[in-house]
Amino acid sequence: QVQLVESGGGLVQAGGSLRLSCAASGRAFSSYAMGWFRRAPGKEREFVAVIGWSGRTNYADFVKDRFTISRDNAKNTVYLQMNSLKPEDTALYYCAASPSGQTTTFEVNYDYWGQGTQVTVSS
Repeated sequence: QVQLVESGGGLVQAGGSLRLSCAASGRAFSSYAMGWFRRAPGKEREFVAVIGWSGRTNYADFVKDRFTISRDNAKNTVYLQMNSLKPEDTALYYCAASPSGQTTTFEVNYDYWGQGTQVTVSS
């Protein structure tokens, strides 16, 4: 069983930055792929970024060159550095863990989810 706790959300002006963190419990963290997803008001949850066990990353097109995902296996933590934020980035951001370890973008491949952290970008 893996428990995930996100933090770092908040209110920021357009063009600003935030860094989200996701702390994971459990000894197998380094073997999991860790992903970030988001759900904007009135929309379905969507993939944002993922980092595999090897450090390989994959991003949604709408965040490429603005967001960076990273992990610290010693701290059982994954990060999402978000720069050049836009009002359309406003959403509840979720951390998720996939036992496959691969950079999957599909929610069905993620077994564990956090409760989410709210990001609000004002114009």
